[in-house]
Amino acid sequence: MKAKTFKTLDEQIDILLQKGLVIDDINGTKTILLRENYFFLSGYRHLFLKSPVDRNFKEGTNFEELYALFSFDRQLRNIIFKNILIVENNLKSILAYIMSKNHGFKENNYLNPHNFVQNPQRKRQVNDLIRKMKRQISVNGKQHSATAHFIDFYGYIPLWVVVKVLSFGIVGELYTVLQHQDQKEIADVFGIDIYSMVEYLPLLANYRNLCAHEDICYNNKTQKSIEDTKYHNLLNIPRNYDECICGKNDLFALVIMLKQILNHDNFTLFMREIDYELDILAGKLKTIGIESVLKEMGFPENYKDIVRMD
Repeated sequence: MKAKTFKTLDEQIDILLQKGLVIDDINGTKTILLRENYFFLSGYRHLFLKSPVDRNFKEGTNFEELYALFSFDRQLRNIIFKNILIVENNLKSILAYIMSKNHGFKENNYLNPHNFVQNPQRKRQVNDLIRKMKRQISVNGKQHSATAHFIDFYGYIPLWVVVKVLSFGIVGELYTVLQHQDQKEIADVFGIDIYSMVEYLPLLANYRNLCAHEDICYNNKTQKSIEDTKYHNLLNIPRNYDECICGKNDLFALVIMLKQILNHDNFTLFMREIDYELDILAGKLKTIGIESVLKEMGFPENYKDIVRMD
């Protein structure tokens, strides 16, 4: 196997030039490559290549186009991240309220295995989750002023405070092992069913982590596809062998999830911000059209209609 070797900025520039990329500002491009990482930037080249076989750039492709797509993806991650944080905060608040109301709010209440699903096949998962929660409380409890205050003055942390130190992944997993009535009360607040909540939460956590670690987002595909929703039908998304061709495991699937979970105002702003960034990108693309990017994102031509749908 051929080993990868270190390349200087000059060598990186030479590679890009040899592949047909137009670079007008060599020094400016070097600065970008140094700050942003050649490897990461190269992850955005695929739409600009002649073909999967011919790995050279399409004639006339400029580095500025490549960097524009990179910058668009960064802004897209920021938009997605802040809206998933809204979902995360909403879930933590609602879950803490309903669990405290139904079972109590002290550690011996919300860490009591009897307050979770009593299926023997889920016993190990429940116990493992309780251990994870205890570990996060122990590790993070003293680092937050609110949790430290309750520990010092009351000797316990109520659930509505402890959720602040729990990761989104932990809270999402916690939902899956709650008793059915608790799950239903929480799902009802969001206006979706239990099955959809269980399906969406790990996917949202996946996107949260992807955004936090600056991975490529616009063409991300999740391992699991979401079930068809009424929005797939209302948008008349084309099907291939009875399977919708988009909105299943792509970025538009995330849009469909957030449409159902965010309130109307937050979702409307979310889509406006994405449209704004798409307009900026469209003005910077010359070799390819914005339609190519939308296709990679899984956005149907009439994607804007989802904002007005109930």
